[in-house]
Amino acid sequence: MKKNILFVIPSLAAGGGEKSLVSLLNQMDYDRYNVDLFLFHHDGLFMEYLPKQVNILPLPEEYQLFSKPLLKSVTALLMKGKLQIAWNRVWFAIKNRIIQNVSKREQYSWKHLSSSFNNLDKYYDAAIGFLEKTSIYYCVEKVNANRKIGWIHNDYDKLGMNPEFDLPYFNQLNKIVTVSEECANVFKKRFPDQKDKVDLMYNVVSPKMIHQLAQEQTDVFQRRKEEVIILTIARLHPQKGLELAVESCKELINKGYKIRWFVIGEGDEREKLTKLINKNKLEQSFILLGLKANPYPYLKQADLYVQTSRFEGKSIAIDEAKILHKPIIVTNFSTARDQITDGHDGLIVTMNGKGVVAGIEKVITKKELQGTLINNLKKVYLGTEEEVNKLYSFIAR
Repeated sequence: MKKNILFVIPSLAAGGGEKSLVSLLNQMDYDRYNVDLFLFHHDGLFMEYLPKQVNILPLPEEYQLFSKPLLKSVTALLMKGKLQIAWNRVWFAIKNRIIQNVSKREQYSWKHLSSSFNNLDKYYDAAIGFLEKTSIYYCVEKVNANRKIGWIHNDYDKLGMNPEFDLPYFNQLNKIVTVSEECANVFKKRFPDQKDKVDLMYNVVSPKMIHQLAQEQTDVFQRRKEEVIILTIARLHPQKGLELAVESCKELINKGYKIRWFVIGEGDEREKLTKLINKNKLEQSFILLGLKANPYPYLKQADLYVQTSRFEGKSIAIDEAKILHKPIIVTNFSTARDQITDGHDGLIVTMNGKGVVAGIEKVITKKELQGTLINNLKKVYLGTEEEVNKLYSFIAR
């Protein structure tokens, strides 16, 4: 008999965790597994890439009403006689306005949000919360399953969450999966009582698919004569350190380099970054492209890939840049060495403008180094399709 598996994630909007899930679902054996997917929002960049075998669960009416703007939500819930849920909707709005830390806001507002969900009727062999916080909370509280598994995609200590809030949920998981060795080490130190549950599974990445998609468009940058194209793929979020990228771009132009720096991604910092770009008169040199369903032609045609993050779990964008043999420069966040061997397949630089500028200059001016980085990447097969077998083992235990 097929096993019934449930995955939970807020949405399939752009993000490393979301892309990782879609890649994983495209590798699963649907002769062995029935797969349901619970999304809090039925939209996002990666919806079109879901395999047809995946069944998206409908959203309950109470949650659909809860998700409306505050006044409309409360009015609709009261008209339905859902007094307690309406009260929780008010408190949900209050918590989201007064709690400044984004991660703690999601934690502390969960108990109000959770009132809009009933337990799922179906029994699962395994339920998987594929992102930190809400996905895991939902699996623990609202799903009946033989095994419950939670995914941690980042350095836990850098996420700004309250560990005491999460611990009762982790206690009810059978397995806690991290995406890099450093993420696993950080998590075990933070939650030593959970260390026997922790396992490692790399993000699923398919070089064949990436190379195929990279051929779909030509001349995406409308390249100018003798210019160097730099690309970053990242959410516009403080975690990604993009103000560092703007600062570095300005310094490189002041030094006389002909560069354009493009960023694929969207997020809450767009307005802030746009003001910074305008302040530095970089409108023609530092370009926010927004979301791209297929970023691979841009990556293929770029000269350098630069990641200015403050912290990461295991960056899928870095893996994709490696697959397309791009010289890579990353800041020295805690998990950088899980992905890059400095001087061999990329450069790890100090997490400041001076360090980023020095790294980019080094790769631009030293063609021999650039060639070495590219050739070393060409020698390695970077696909991780077989990682799906680890998932099967987690489900079976």
